[in-house]
Amino acid sequence: MLALIAGQGALPAELAHRLKDRPLVCAMRGSEPDHIEAELTFRLEQLGSFIARLTASGVTEICLAGAVRRPAIDPSEIDAETLPLVPILQGAIAAGDDGALRAIIGIFEQAGLSVRAAHEVAPDLLMGEGVPTEIQPGELDRPDADRGAEVVEAMSRADVGQSCAIRRGQAISVENLFGTDWMLRALAQRPDGTGGLLFKAPKPDQDRRADLPTIGPQTVELAAQAGLSGIVLEAGGVIVLSQDEVIATCNRLGLFLWLRPAA
Repeated sequence: MLALIAGQGALPAELAHRLKDRPLVCAMRGSEPDHIEAELTFRLEQLGSFIARLTASGVTEICLAGAVRRPAIDPSEIDAETLPLVPILQGAIAAGDDGALRAIIGIFEQAGLSVRAAHEVAPDLLMGEGVPTEIQPGELDRPDADRGAEVVEAMSRADVGQSCAIRRGQAISVENLFGTDWMLRALAQRPDGTGGLLFKAPKPDQDRRADLPTIGPQTVELAAQAGLSGIVLEAGGVIVLSQDEVIATCNRLGLFLWLRPAA
């Protein structure tokens, strides 16, 4: 039996919709999903008893999907089953995103649960190489894509983001804690030119069972508002939600979508 630990954003609902057998939808309090109702919620301070409840219910697999806010741990709420996990949880909260996810995945695995990636249980969330849009990348877009890959790789070493905006070889905006949408909205407020692209890819060494970068139709809308000419994704490394709508939105707004092989 699969339990979906659902965070915020559109991914958990779309993932649950794509699965043949509905998973047990769970959520951590404070990070409940936007578009699907959680059947079971838990506090991080009771993670140990939550895991015990899952295994007692016959859950053998876990899938983490969606954004999760880092909560402050209330020592008075920690139960006996979670007490041995406190050092790991404290380290996870203090670590970067990738380090935190690795720690949480390790806790589930130590309890005998298999952690599966969203794109493993629903492979069609990913797209293969190519340009499925009417607009094709131009001559200047290819060096910009190369530059984007370099910038995201450098960002990844500091565990600070998975996307950037590149225009004529310059990084005009980079993703931070607030995410890609925030970055694009901020870029749209700067009247300093048009053109360029959004580049998005996973961190080179990240555990791809969680936090794989994701785009959807809203990403396309925001990229257009920011004056960008297209979106470049690492093929097979970025989840694309509502794929037909993403392509249609690109065509409507005059953007290209390029699924580029990993560098």
